[in-house]
Amino acid sequence: MDAAMVTAISALIAGPVAAAAAMYGSRGATRAAREGNAVTGFKNLTDELQEERTELRNEVAALRTELAAEKLEVARLRLLVQQLGGTP
Repeated sequence: MDAAMVTAISALIAGPVAAAAAMYGSRGATRAAREGNAVTGFKNLTDELQEERTELRNEVAALRTELAAEKLEVARLRLLVQQLGGTP
């Protein structure tokens, strides 16, 4: 075997090996990007849920305050009816 033959055989072997290495590297990069997107999406969803939870807590607090005011008004009106001689 002369040097030209060795070079040709090496080139024939190196081509598919390089292609396989590139394909494997591309798969790894795609998987890493996909996992990164999943983590980012999960973080965004978590942030949105926390904001929604905070808004709902504020709404519940406002509704509780409104309910307490309504109960106080009902109690005041019942007392007024009783003072006027009626039955609540």
